[in-house]
Amino acid sequence: MDLRCENTGISIYFQCRILAAKSNEHLKSRESAAEYFGISVSSLANYERGITVPPLDMVMMMADAYDAPQLKNLYCLQQCPFGKEQPISADLKTLEAVTVGIVAKLDGKCIEEMRRELLNIAEDGEIAPDEEEDFLEVTRTLDKLSVSISELRLLKEKILRRNGGLDE
Repeated sequence: MDLRCENTGISIYFQCRILAAKSNEHLKSRESAAEYFGISVSSLANYERGITVPPLDMVMMMADAYDAPQLKNLYCLQQCPFGKEQPISADLKTLEAVTVGIVAKLDGKCIEEMRRELLNIAEDGEIAPDEEEDFLEVTRTLDKLSVSISELRLLKEKILRRNGGLDE
C-alpha cells in the first residue's frame, strides 16, 4: 500500500494529486485536474502551492479523487475551529503502525487504572479540586487513544474505497 502522500512541507494537495495521477489520467497535469474539478488552473495552483486554502467542498472532492482521506482530517486540524480542538490525526499510517499504537495504549493495567480513577472521580458526581490533575491525566490518555483510533479510521476509509466502497 502506497502511503507517501503525507504532510511533509511540500503541499500535500500537490503530493496527493501526483500520486493519484499514477492511476487517474485526469490528474496528470494541473490543467486537466482543474478541469476535472471544475475550477480554474490558477485556483488549483494556489491550493497546491499553499497560497490559498481550498474550500471544504474542494477538499472533499480532492480527498475522494486522490484516494487520500487524510486531507479531510488535515483540513479539520488546520482550518476548522472545532476540528482544531479534537484529538484526531491526519497521518495515514500502515496497518502495523496503527495496530501497535492502539494495542500499546490498550494495555490492561493502564485501562484498569483509568477505569478505577474515573470511577473514583465520578463517584460523587463532580470533579473536586484534588481530583482535577487525575482527571486531566485520564483525558490526555484517552485523547491519545482517540488519535490512534482516527488513524485506524483513515486507513479503513482508504482500504474500503480501494475495495469497492463497502458499506460499514
